[in-house]
Amino acid sequence: MRRLMIPALSALVLMSCEQASDTYKLEGEALGYADDTKILVYTFENNQSKIIDTLIVQNEKFSSNYLKQNEPSLNFLRIQNENLNLIYFPENQDLKATIYKDSLHASYVKGSRQNDNYTEYRKKTMELAQRNQQLVQESQQAMQQGNAGKITELQSVQMNLQNEQKMLQQNFIENNKNSLFSLMLLGEMLNQNSLTSKQASDYLNSLEPKVSNHFMAKEVKNALERMSIGEIGSKAPDFSGPTPDGGEMSLQDALGKYTIIDFWASWCMPCRVENPNVVSAYRKYHEKGLNIISVSLDRPGGRNAWINAIEKDEMDWYHISNLQFWNDPIAKKYGVRSIPATFLLDENGIIIDKNLRGQALHAKLATLFD
Repeated sequence: MRRLMIPALSALVLMSCEQASDTYKLEGEALGYADDTKILVYTFENNQSKIIDTLIVQNEKFSSNYLKQNEPSLNFLRIQNENLNLIYFPENQDLKATIYKDSLHASYVKGSRQNDNYTEYRKKTMELAQRNQQLVQESQQAMQQGNAGKITELQSVQMNLQNEQKMLQQNFIENNKNSLFSLMLLGEMLNQNSLTSKQASDYLNSLEPKVSNHFMAKEVKNALERMSIGEIGSKAPDFSGPTPDGGEMSLQDALGKYTIIDFWASWCMPCRVENPNVVSAYRKYHEKGLNIISVSLDRPGGRNAWINAIEKDEMDWYHISNLQFWNDPIAKKYGVRSIPATFLLDENGIIIDKNLRGQALHAKLATLFD
């Protein structure tokens, strides 16, 4: 009986050692690649990529073991001298990579929930891309033939494809709450304005601590903070700049009962066309508490053009300019990418409206003052 128990106990010890392994295995096939081809393994640390290993292909195969880790991470494989990155997510499970020399975009890594879901997402995305490419070709043919009806029909189909892609992204994020790829999609959708700030904030608030502390989550949070600047209901960021007489003025110096921050430039024709309307509103409401501070995006060396435009357009209010064109730090702070751009503030410096022009500006001011 004792002799029988010893092998059994040994087997249990071996099983226990296997289960307690502190490494996982990455193996794969590099189909079509010659022996001694190098595959570089990268990881990200603080938003910087670095090489952690070099794998050598032999008989179209490669493998290596890596230490398990508690923190979520993003890695990628790159064949030396080729530009394609094959993303994968280490999840302390053995992984299997398949790399095709004649079809790098069809390559994938599988073996864990996050990697399998990402691979399936990429497959569906490529199918949508192929369908879109076919639509582009058909649209070009319809344009050459002057077939307006066909063009309209194809545009409708293409719009449906875009909606399908958006739903694919949203479903992935919803069904993969703590996936790093979901964070990547989140940032992409924010840039495309296909996701609201509230939706993104709600998602970030639902993350596990180890994911919410990842640099990708922090990047999305920073993007949300930048997006909130200049939004209606937010506090207008303070700023200061040089005045035409060589002094310095801040937003706080210019605040009235209501204040318009006006981004413009002497070279901007739409701004100059709108200026008489703003002058009319200022003359009507200034004594009731309306102030205006204009921030000019005139070019370096454009000081005279700036001052002359102020005088010619009779803009008798506060003015500042750093004369740095589109590199103006105030415009960057407010996310201004086109001019004219305006922000209407209350007496506490809260943005209550923006980009009011023409009659819309007068109508808004009438509701505030009259």
